[in-house]
Amino acid sequence: MKKSISVFVLFIALLGSCSQGPSEDTTTDYSQNLSTYIPVKLTTDLAQLTPSEQSMLPHLFAAADIMNDLFWEQAYGDKEQLLSSISNPKLRDFAVINYGPWDRLNDNAPFLDNVESKPAGSNIYPSDITKEEFEELGLPDEKGQYSMVRRDEAGMLYTIPYNEFFREKLETASGYLMQAAELCEDPELTNYLELRAKALLSNEYDASDIAWINMKNNTLDIIIGPTEHYEDNLYNSRTAYEAYILVKDKSWSKKLEKYISYLPQLQANLPVEALYKQEKPNSDAAQLNAYDVIYYAGDCNAGSKTIAVNLPNDEEIQVKYGTRRSQLKNAMKAKFENILLPISDVLIDKEQRKNITFNAFFSNTMFHEVAHGLGIKQTVNEKGMVREALGEKFSALEEGKADILGLYMVTQLKEQGVLEEGELMDYYVTFLAGIFRSVRFGASSAHGQANMLRFNYFQQQDAFTRNKKGTYSVNFDNMKKAIAGLSSIILKLQGDGDKAGVIALMSKDGKVGEALQADLDRLTEAKIPVDIVFEQGPEVLGLTQ
Repeated sequence: MKKSISVFVLFIALLGSCSQGPSEDTTTDYSQNLSTYIPVKLTTDLAQLTPSEQSMLPHLFAAADIMNDLFWEQAYGDKEQLLSSISNPKLRDFAVINYGPWDRLNDNAPFLDNVESKPAGSNIYPSDITKEEFEELGLPDEKGQYSMVRRDEAGMLYTIPYNEFFREKLETASGYLMQAAELCEDPELTNYLELRAKALLSNEYDASDIAWINMKNNTLDIIIGPTEHYEDNLYNSRTAYEAYILVKDKSWSKKLEKYISYLPQLQANLPVEALYKQEKPNSDAAQLNAYDVIYYAGDCNAGSKTIAVNLPNDEEIQVKYGTRRSQLKNAMKAKFENILLPISDVLIDKEQRKNITFNAFFSNTMFHEVAHGLGIKQTVNEKGMVREALGEKFSALEEGKADILGLYMVTQLKEQGVLEEGELMDYYVTFLAGIFRSVRFGASSAHGQANMLRFNYFQQQDAFTRNKKGTYSVNFDNMKKAIAGLSSIILKLQGDGDKAGVIALMSKDGKVGEALQADLDRLTEAKIPVDIVFEQGPEVLGLTQ
């Protein structure tokens, strides 16, 4: 039986105010416009942790909290100044969820009065920066991953490394990681924590990334530091601070191990010319694991919540040492039960609702992360790495690749009998329902553009039908053909480093059309939450400070 939404939905809305705070819009009714979130408690059975691991948790929480502060600085600036200017408590909560005055699930639209559009470079760069001005300087760290860009007294742009800009707070965070390392009894985890603590102060992350990949037996884990590039929409080069604290689900992780060995075969079978699949994935070092996540902080906690992670991002480390694909099972299940199932009741044809399953949702998400390791990372025409050739357009196309190749992999493994659970139709219908869930995050982000690219291509290829009752159903054969077709298009764009082609494709198909928007509005009318917001931390886990 499908679980109904019985938990109180947190409506973030400005319901009128007596306050005349200078930053608040007191004339607009936001009750229909501001996004909705449903609160979810992040918990797990801490009894599976050893006493040593449990004693480490307060230090890991403290280090993660600092990543939260650093991301606020990168995303907006002065957190306390902003929050103190907002008198309406609901609107203040909404600013906390969004790490600033821009609604991340509404194309970063400002939700406070007298607030300009969000700068493409967030607060990592000066808000008035232009690419031309910056690139003319030819700075050695022009597209560095770990530096802030600022102006000097004369107005000249310069870069300052993170470990200098955030020195004081990074020293404190580093100290917490070292304290956790001193309590740790697992030598591999101890090594990683010590190296990561040093990396926060040196800006040199390769050694700690490699140590993290090489950990095999630890139950407790933490991902911490400047990681993803999404907050930098100017160049897609500078990283943002975040942290996850994780507890491995060893039984689920064991079930996932077998899929790694199929990566070379899946790469060889990609539906594209041999030139675009000549690279070989490092299946010997790749890992697939399932976790309960017990804490999010910073970038991963802003707006829509991440439910799976594929790290590290450095392509050279990926090729040489592999990657780890981490499925955040408890967060994933919360989205499935509280959002995906209610969406399917509104937008998926009644005859196909039986095909919406958590196993399919989990697998589609998992193979999305696996698919980041497939395809091509070096252009075929001497334009360098794909990330460099596509610049700020890389993330949107890469997310689109991972989505469609993940479903292609599911098709291959299911037809080979390797993927045993359910029917292939389960994965296709659940995937379609997942598009409706994800596209509600807006089309301004990399993931949002990828969602729309996929939806519009599927529509053009008749991969689904919108029925007279306003519900959708998958056309199995056309869906299968469309998966292969879009996979080929994206892989060629990446391999050719064709930035102009990506821009043209996204301009054409990366937007939400009127008909789809009308259907998404029906979900809002049904009061289905857009995403989840976490109740998390030591108190939720029953820990005392």
